[in-house]
Amino acid sequence: MPASNLRYYHFLLLTFCCGLVACYSSENALNKNWAFYGGDAGQTRYSPLSQITPQNVADLEIAWEYHSGDADSLNRTQIQCNPLIIDGILYGSSPSLSFFALDAQTGLEKWRYNPFAEDYNMFGMGVNRGLVYWEEGAEKRILFTASHYLYALDAETGKPIPSFGVQGKVDLKKGLGEEAQEKFVVSNTPGAIYEDILVLGTRVDEGAGAAPGDVRAYDVRSGDILWTFHTIPHPGEFGHDTWPEDAWSRVGGANSWAGISIDQERGWAFIPTGSASYDFYGGDRWGDNLFANCILALDARTGERIWHFQTVHHDLWDRDVPAAPNLIRVRHQGKMKDAISQITKDGFVYVLDRETGEPLFPVEEREVPPSVLEGEQAAATQPFPSLPKPFARQHFSEAEITDIGEENQAYVRNIWEKTRHEGLFVPPSPEGTIILPGFDGGGEWGGAAIDPATRTLYVNASEMPWILTMVPAQKPSEAGRGKVLYQQYCSSCHGQNREGGEFMGTIPALTDIAERKTASEISLLIRQGKGAMPAFSFLDSVLIADIIEFLDDPEVEQTAGKGGDDLWHRPYLPYVSTGYHRFYDQEGYPAIRPPWGTLTAIDLNTGQHKWQVRLGEYQELTAKGIPLTGTENYGGPVVTEGGLVFIAATRDERFRAFDKQTGLMLWETDLPAGGYATPAIYMIDGKQFVVIACGGGKMGTPSGDTYRAYHLPD
Repeated sequence: MPASNLRYYHFLLLTFCCGLVACYSSENALNKNWAFYGGDAGQTRYSPLSQITPQNVADLEIAWEYHSGDADSLNRTQIQCNPLIIDGILYGSSPSLSFFALDAQTGLEKWRYNPFAEDYNMFGMGVNRGLVYWEEGAEKRILFTASHYLYALDAETGKPIPSFGVQGKVDLKKGLGEEAQEKFVVSNTPGAIYEDILVLGTRVDEGAGAAPGDVRAYDVRSGDILWTFHTIPHPGEFGHDTWPEDAWSRVGGANSWAGISIDQERGWAFIPTGSASYDFYGGDRWGDNLFANCILALDARTGERIWHFQTVHHDLWDRDVPAAPNLIRVRHQGKMKDAISQITKDGFVYVLDRETGEPLFPVEEREVPPSVLEGEQAAATQPFPSLPKPFARQHFSEAEITDIGEENQAYVRNIWEKTRHEGLFVPPSPEGTIILPGFDGGGEWGGAAIDPATRTLYVNASEMPWILTMVPAQKPSEAGRGKVLYQQYCSSCHGQNREGGEFMGTIPALTDIAERKTASEISLLIRQGKGAMPAFSFLDSVLIADIIEFLDDPEVEQTAGKGGDDLWHRPYLPYVSTGYHRFYDQEGYPAIRPPWGTLTAIDLNTGQHKWQVRLGEYQELTAKGIPLTGTENYGGPVVTEGGLVFIAATRDERFRAFDKQTGLMLWETDLPAGGYATPAIYMIDGKQFVVIACGGGKMGTPSGDTYRAYHLPD
């Protein structure tokens, strides 16, 4: 063979080998990173790392801890962040919404950015569940949201990108209309990247007249809005006929707050949406209400609708689609098929054809009870998937009344008998309707994890019943302005009698607010909001003064209302709820028979459950001989190639690992505060790490400021 031919074949062989090395290096780097919220663009919460196994997981030890130093002393802050780990750097957020980069091997801080440094009054605008990473060539950016802004930072320095928006930030209210400028708009969950496009949803308030829940796409470089999808369709748009003619101009919500999945090959974004506002009364929004409570498939480049699937018609129960769908391939009718799986608050899993949105298992539209509230028109039917079977109970029957003690049972039975308890989709009522699973699921924002090899879904669930009670709202002409305003805007969270409650954390009572805060401090809170409380900046100083006067003395004789939207600024609703109320027994335990928290494995090929175990413990009940009960839980699982499911989430502030094949718990450890977040898994220098944010602050547990990482001993 001529030498020239030998050189040519050597060249081809070298090129082929280099290609293999490059491919392996790229794949290997990807396997080591946790580069997306939810682990990857398809939100699988899966790691291909296998160093930690069922055989050695009990040997895990603390690798490092990071303390951000800014937890709230009143135990009202949280960390819900699923951090990113990219090329040895961890990107995360703190309880007060500072953002930082750490050495992921040691936990040492590299940089920190506080978006509220120059405007402390913006502090406390909710929680952050994660960040977005984007790179092109040598340029690397971190994008995140805080308050009503989207920020872009240089990933290496933590400095704002001046060319992005206005000096590194974009106002999320921009493009939502003039009225939205005075309404509550934030974004707790990160958007999703496709090429140089960021697709992003928002959180808006739950009341009448909320901001629209439009989904937008932003240019990663400039921050410009590239497209907008109206989740409440405008005239001429598909779905407009499922609402009153003018709903698009006055009804809000139908927003996407739970995260977004991206099919990188198709260039499609899969977007879950929530209920329209007001959550519990829809007499002003008759119809099925597309695209509320939907899974939307949109073209990520243009925002064009490809398909949709609605999980609840005319929602009256706050049944937001609570997590981004998982992208998966399943074996269906003997063939492999691209699909998505979507968990719900109701404990359903919908498995849909990714190309068409058609269910892979039959879905039946069943008749459900009508509403008893004047002016309401509940949907006549609701969808029920045949498979998989629910992963949480949906009916609080007499047989499900708590059995942990005779006194507990008698206490619960007395309340149970007085409320409506027929099952799913019983409309809100004046006597009280039991919501099971509760407002926080069932499934929640922690989402589900997917093992792509076995097509198994792992999902944690809370089984806490709540009671939803509706009362007639006093008309503006019948009562003092402060009382009417409080009832319309405040009572759903703080209670009809200012007693406080629980929703997205502990809601403080207002019975002693005048003793704790000055009138100017209360006014600032009402105008700007804080934590889970939305801002009511549309209320003028006179109306805010009326509310403060009512809070100080509910019996005081106030200025009579005069009616009309011109005074109240938002639509008047004839009914309001008495607040968010978990159904507890007299000792503060869930009213339903255990389990109160579970972890379930579901075969998505067949729709059958593989196993279900109880998740979490009340140690004082275990000590009394009561079998493991499980607890409410927030945050989600991750699953590994190594054979494990890792999850924190529980009220008992512990971190656990389960055998993914059997559900057997193999490891557990105490955390410095509740790990109400989803773990992340990564590898550095041949060592596999598992990290969890320990922010506490939910279910009455103390707030924390810690990220803790684990690895195997050297």
